[in-house]
Amino acid sequence: MDNFYIFADIIICIKKYFLVRSWLLFLFIIPCLRLAAQTDSSVRKEPAVQAAPVQVQRAPGDTAAKPVKKKVPVVKRDSTGAIIPASVLKPAAPAAPAITPSATPAVATTPANTGTHTDTTQQQAVVPLKQETAYDLFLKDLTVKNIFLKMNKPSRLDVNKIRVFEDLDWLVYVMAGVVLLLGIIRLSYLKYFSDLFRAFLNPTLSQRQLKDQLSQSPFPNFLLNVYFVISLALYLYLLMYRQQYINSNTAWMAIPGLIVLVAVVYGVKYVMLRFCGWLFGSAELADAYIFILYLINKVLGILLVPFLVILAFCTPELAKAFMYISIFFIVLLVAYRYIRSYSVVKQYLSFSRLHFFLYLCAFEVAPVLIITKVLLVALTGGL
Repeated sequence: MDNFYIFADIIICIKKYFLVRSWLLFLFIIPCLRLAAQTDSSVRKEPAVQAAPVQVQRAPGDTAAKPVKKKVPVVKRDSTGAIIPASVLKPAAPAAPAITPSATPAVATTPANTGTHTDTTQQQAVVPLKQETAYDLFLKDLTVKNIFLKMNKPSRLDVNKIRVFEDLDWLVYVMAGVVLLLGIIRLSYLKYFSDLFRAFLNPTLSQRQLKDQLSQSPFPNFLLNVYFVISLALYLYLLMYRQQYINSNTAWMAIPGLIVLVAVVYGVKYVMLRFCGWLFGSAELADAYIFILYLINKVLGILLVPFLVILAFCTPELAKAFMYISIFFIVLLVAYRYIRSYSVVKQYLSFSRLHFFLYLCAFEVAPVLIITKVLLVALTGGL
């Protein structure tokens, strides 16, 4: 019994499948029949009477595309309203164009032997070009007049090197510290300053009297010696910087090195003078020469301060001029030191001027030239 029901269900499902399939086929066939009927009617329809295409007259140099006009056939009727066939009608003679003696024809007909055939399809209308506005005319005029907007403008290579930024803020603080230190020393030891310049400007005063007056203040004497070392080291650094032997990036190493170099040179010189005075039994003469030497050095350290400020912050042209002026003052002070030394030494010893000149060349000028040469070779690499 169960098998019977199962078999019946299978039969019902098969019937439903074929019924749905028939409906689907019916729904698909109806549009196809309609499309076939339209296609058949369009095939059987007689073609419409087409008029012969009319050739468009063009000028010889006219290449623009022009639309082709189609001639519509004229239909005539009689009095009863019936259509008169075209065979009965006689073709009308074409009217001759009116020719004026003063005017020339604007267009010429296309020759028959050109071999070109007329396009019978409908051509699209020519879109007119964009008209130039006032803004477009302004841009064209600007392009013609402005050299930077020209197409074939002359090209120039930029040969200017990019300036490397150098942070020189530290130099402001160094110069301010140097000036501030000099001001503190002067305000703290005003009497020592007055005695120092009085001894410098009055060489005829008693040597022992000047020495005793200045030796009463050993600490300001030491401070001014240190100040001379710092001032001369900064002056040498600024000279090399302005002459482009070194750059500002090496200042943290160059300035301390120059300070140590100047201190070592004058320290060794002091020791050698003391040793020579003890060795030859002329300690008093050595003391007098050392006093004159360091007196001129202290005055030189003070006089270099304005030149330090000018070399640090002025333009290259002005700094170069003051550099030569400072060198001139240094040469004058050195010459003044040797003149005073000669007059003092002449009181203790009897010697010729030639011997004194040989001493200056061997122990004063030659060491300075050798040290300068060594520094230049070390900084420039032997160039």
